[in-house]
Amino acid sequence: MATTPRTPARLGGAAAALLLTTAALTSGASAAAADDASAAATVCEPFGTIPMGKYWLNNNVWGQDAGSGSQCVEDLYQSGDTIGWRTEWQWEGEPYEVKSYVSSVLGWHWGWNADNTGLPVPLWTDESLNTTWDYDINTDGPVSVAYDMWVHDVSDPTWQDDPSDEVMVWLSAHHGAGPLGQKVDTVNVGGQQWDLYRGEIRDENGNLLWDVHSFVHTSGTDSYSGDLTAFTDHLANRGELGWNQHLSSVQSGLEVFRGSGSMQTNVYSVTKG
Repeated sequence: MATTPRTPARLGGAAAALLLTTAALTSGASAAAADDASAAATVCEPFGTIPMGKYWLNNNVWGQDAGSGSQCVEDLYQSGDTIGWRTEWQWEGEPYEVKSYVSSVLGWHWGWNADNTGLPVPLWTDESLNTTWDYDINTDGPVSVAYDMWVHDVSDPTWQDDPSDEVMVWLSAHHGAGPLGQKVDTVNVGGQQWDLYRGEIRDENGNLLWDVHSFVHTSGTDSYSGDLTAFTDHLANRGELGWNQHLSSVQSGLEVFRGSGSMQTNVYSVTKG
């Protein structure tokens, strides 16, 4: 996989923050979608947001200056802790520069946009963060579909508190998309195989902002269920995270490098307990 350069342009999302399915769930998700169809919203404005209970959708086009194009995000339904949403995009420019990470957000993103998220949680706790994500994607360019989790040294981060670490869980990579940094291992987490990469985000002066740890599914999947704390536990056991750190945010979305396409999240949830 190609190494993906990133720059502190990712912090563009900070400014904004200040301001169908698996077979077993098909009927429930479809009914919820029908019930909420009248309330559906679409946002195409850069860094526009859509509230969805404890989550919110972020039209996060943090890398748009590396090319030209546009992206929109639409909510489909919300039923308790479960949501559905979709996005469409058209981007041109450097194929190894991320243009956007349009996503659902639970918890911190340079501030807080929703209540009752259940986050942050200390890494030493035994509490789980169980997730289910089922999606469909159609793309003609490099894209990754991934969770993005932020880790802080402080227990109650504000918009002023940059993270210490970023933990990405890539469910699939398309048309040559690859993570930041170098591969350090192939590991088993949650009964599945992942290539583990490690990289760094630095500012224009070369100062370290935060470390990036990326788990890339070795075969790719469009449906995942598991405990997200298994990934932070794995890194803590390796000594790459500290047990006294705090998981402050869980996001799910896609990094678009170039091209056009669409992705629909049929079923998505994160529950604590």
